[in-house]
Amino acid sequence: MGIKVNNLSFGYGDKILLDEVNFAINNGQKIGIVGENGTGKSTLLKLFCGQIDPDGGKIVVQGSMEMVPQEVKRDPVLEAAKTVEAYVNPDGLIEDHEIHKLFAGLGIADVGLQLAPQGYSGGVKTKMALARVLFKEPDILLLDEPTNFMDSEGKHWVMRLLSQYPKTLILISHDLDLLDQAIDRVIYVNKHTHKIEEYRGNYSQYKRLQGEATATFTKNVVKDAKYIAGLEHAIKVVGVKTRIVLQRKVARLKEALPELPPSIKSIKIQLPEPARVGEVPISAREISKSFGSLRVLYKLDFSIRRGERIALLGSNGVGKSTLIKLLIGQIMPDSGEIVRDSANKIGYYSQEFEDFDMDATVLQLFMKKCERMESFCRPFLGKFNFLGNKVHQKVGSLSGGEKTRLSIAMLCSTDANLLILDEPTTYLDVLSQRVILDALKSYKGTMIIVSHTEEFIKELAPDKVFELPGAKMDFWRDEYVDVVGKL
Repeated sequence: MGIKVNNLSFGYGDKILLDEVNFAINNGQKIGIVGENGTGKSTLLKLFCGQIDPDGGKIVVQGSMEMVPQEVKRDPVLEAAKTVEAYVNPDGLIEDHEIHKLFAGLGIADVGLQLAPQGYSGGVKTKMALARVLFKEPDILLLDEPTNFMDSEGKHWVMRLLSQYPKTLILISHDLDLLDQAIDRVIYVNKHTHKIEEYRGNYSQYKRLQGEATATFTKNVVKDAKYIAGLEHAIKVVGVKTRIVLQRKVARLKEALPELPPSIKSIKIQLPEPARVGEVPISAREISKSFGSLRVLYKLDFSIRRGERIALLGSNGVGKSTLIKLLIGQIMPDSGEIVRDSANKIGYYSQEFEDFDMDATVLQLFMKKCERMESFCRPFLGKFNFLGNKVHQKVGSLSGGEKTRLSIAMLCSTDANLLILDEPTTYLDVLSQRVILDALKSYKGTMIIVSHTEEFIKELAPDKVFELPGAKMDFWRDEYVDVVGKL
């Protein structure tokens, strides 16, 4: 049982992701796949399970295989299922109490087994898909960011469960430190060489070794860049014939010079001034919302003043997403009133990308959303690391992290005066989180943000905290960082 890869190559158009890579994954191993957003991690899993075909090379899989992708939206099996139980337990071999136990650990204890699964959010569908494959226990289990949409307790619970998985596990996650001791190998997808680098041992050992490799790589690139700069200076003082030879040499060296890692680049994003708005952009007057017999929100009463940053805190299932949908007008309260300033320009980020045209290119979607010319859009996208031909890539082929960066870029390109952000770091690696954080820190408008990432919330420096289910508005204090970490 396992996977053997020989001379595997794959790319999108002119963009190479994998270039003649070779490796094998053996029976029973627990593998962590790492790399920057957009380097090909999710693509590698799709190649393993045959969802896409390689441009060259061969993949041999022995044993049964199941995969849960980052986003489960239009799973034909789920769409055809009459009930949740029929989807997660199609053969009827699992007792109901076992399903309820797993659902509770995944944070979806309130999902009814006899209800239709189609009406649930993408996050809940992803958790149901995870439950389905865990019950099937395939020889090779592929998971792409299984802890997205989970609070801290849920992440720890899932990683403990996966550490005990009895067969081969291949995992992409930004929470690999939670599975640290169970991992016996790390596969790093190198953005610069388009090769696979293998690190024996756990995730902590990988981080140490890869950090040393990055430092050496950076040192060599900087040394080569200084050498090129010296040649360029020499060109100015030599004769014509020598100058032509040196110019050709410099051109060749520049073409071969690798791109420096984003961690040592300085990316600055200048946000436009938010549109003018009144002193109280949005307020709620005794709003309540129920879904059937489930009361989610009851007589909430608050006001948000212009320029305030509000951290919306609460465990999964207490009504944060419901409140956000009420604020933007996506759903209506059962009673009470949402009062919005007529000059409001709301920028809303959702972790499910419902309004993305997946068949459009990055540039096409961005130009349509922000209604600006290409001369503005291309440089702006470049600040969010959509460089060169990347802007011509189909949106549907982007990784979850790249879609997040694109969504945030679209928000940042407008003069929105009220940003509402629901888990904007869900799919992002650490470097991308830093780019987004730096952009948002300079924003001068009003902001409501939901996040389980402690450092992200702390650096945004909220003015106030609105806690659910207690519906308490309080001034931000550093003690709230600990609250964020426990959610």
